[in-house]
Amino acid sequence: MHGNKKNQTSAGRGRSIDGIIGDGRRLGLPDGRLGAPSATPFHANRAQPANSLGSNLRRAEGFHAMRSGSGALGLAVTGAEADLLLDEPIILDDLPVSKAKKRWPFGWLSNWGLKRSALTLLALIIAGGLFMGLKFYITQRHLFRGGGGAPALASNIDISKLRGEGDGRINILLLGNGGPEHQDGPDLTDTIMIASIDPVNNKVALLSIPRDLWVKIPADGSRKINEAYYYGKLNSKSKDSATKSADGVDWVDKTLEPLLGIPIHYHAVVDFAAFRQTVDAVGGIDVNVPKELSVKDFLWDEGMHRNYSLNVLAGQQHFDGTRALLYARSRYTSPRGDFDRSERQRLMITALKEKIFNVGTFSNPVKVSNLLSGLGSNIYTDFSRDDITRLYQVMGKIPASNIVSIDLVTPPHDFLTTGNLGGISIVQPKAGLSAYGDIQNYVRNALRDSFLAKENASVAIYNATSVAGLATKESTLLKSYGYNVTTVDSLPKATDPAKSTLVDLSGGAAKYTRHYLEQRLGVTAQNSLPAGLGVTPPSGTKFVIIAGKDVNGTTR
Repeated sequence: MHGNKKNQTSAGRGRSIDGIIGDGRRLGLPDGRLGAPSATPFHANRAQPANSLGSNLRRAEGFHAMRSGSGALGLAVTGAEADLLLDEPIILDDLPVSKAKKRWPFGWLSNWGLKRSALTLLALIIAGGLFMGLKFYITQRHLFRGGGGAPALASNIDISKLRGEGDGRINILLLGNGGPEHQDGPDLTDTIMIASIDPVNNKVALLSIPRDLWVKIPADGSRKINEAYYYGKLNSKSKDSATKSADGVDWVDKTLEPLLGIPIHYHAVVDFAAFRQTVDAVGGIDVNVPKELSVKDFLWDEGMHRNYSLNVLAGQQHFDGTRALLYARSRYTSPRGDFDRSERQRLMITALKEKIFNVGTFSNPVKVSNLLSGLGSNIYTDFSRDDITRLYQVMGKIPASNIVSIDLVTPPHDFLTTGNLGGISIVQPKAGLSAYGDIQNYVRNALRDSFLAKENASVAIYNATSVAGLATKESTLLKSYGYNVTTVDSLPKATDPAKSTLVDLSGGAAKYTRHYLEQRLGVTAQNSLPAGLGVTPPSGTKFVIIAGKDVNGTTR
């Protein structure tokens, strides 16, 4: 490719940086000088006379610094000599940078110290990128195992996958436990909260469950709710830690879903260390603390093995990881004890959400790295990678003003009270240990299905049987799920049909309400009222239910 091929096998030839073969002397002149005219200038892409290249290849292979000579580069060069310079290979030399610039427009890199620094910086950037990539790969494989599923999280929702009212939301069970740094009951979940996301109307509700709530844990008798996760792990037949955690949250699901009357789609178990490190990773969080949630307490910090004086005044406060954790855990100096602690935890989670979803966090590689370290092995989730990506998109659209906190102890929705059972301090429904009907009605309405809320289709119910109060009973049930029941009545004459009839008068404008009612009643909706019904639904009614014997006494 360069010069005469017959002369390219000589062991004595040198190589320039850019691959052009030279003889170690100044190219173009037989005596190695620049500045004297030559009848045979060298051009890389032309055939050369025998005495111009090859016959003079004498120096050993490798880089050789250019020597100063009579042909100094400061001389003006024209004609054939200009051609020589254009064809001359780039050779590292010891000329000052200011002179090197005259030969090479990127002369600043001719200084080996600067060049080495640039290469070192490039290597660090590449190594940092590889580290971040590897770190993220390992962490995301640990965090995003999959297993959960909310139909409403999909960008294009498949209506056939909505199994019932409540699937129009994304309900995430958040459990906080002590973990390794809490030797006394590391798997007892002091924080139990449901983050319920409405992706259609861009809202979030945080529902706190008191840790001392007395419940029936499946296959393990009655206990406090904070023991369900522990016993689920304890009874797991697996030795794999992730599977044990999955079995633990499964027991919590089986305990909570029947009590609250809503589905749980995803789970996240976070220990003290993960919470502390996550807050620190994002540079702390800022919260406007209400007066009633201010705290002055002296606590033992298990993670740091020290006493900690916690003094959180009302007003704008900054929290690092330790202060946020101990504030979220404090309860003994509060008038309402565990109930106030739940409210503090909601404050911390809301503030942390705002900080994590701030654009500055994800554009800062140090914060991202610290965030991944904080999560590490101190958290369990059953999100997939696609789930978490979509969840980030959904949450990014929800402002802090659309995040509300709800509980079961604040009037007028104060359904729980404290009690004593065999010397154990517990929390229980005011209506009785197992009376959760009022709680279910409240929770289902507070966490109303996204599609039912958006369509808000009016429903009329007519009792077609001779069973008194049947339509009222059905109305109460449907209202507890968030249906907009506007009419409850009986037909003029009871016909006692075995099966209920559903009529869709919405003209296709309320397809989700139709889907849910068809599933609930086990029928296919008709598009017009049956003849001889004997009643006329009010104007604007979208659905008519003619209740048959199949709804009598049901608890659907």
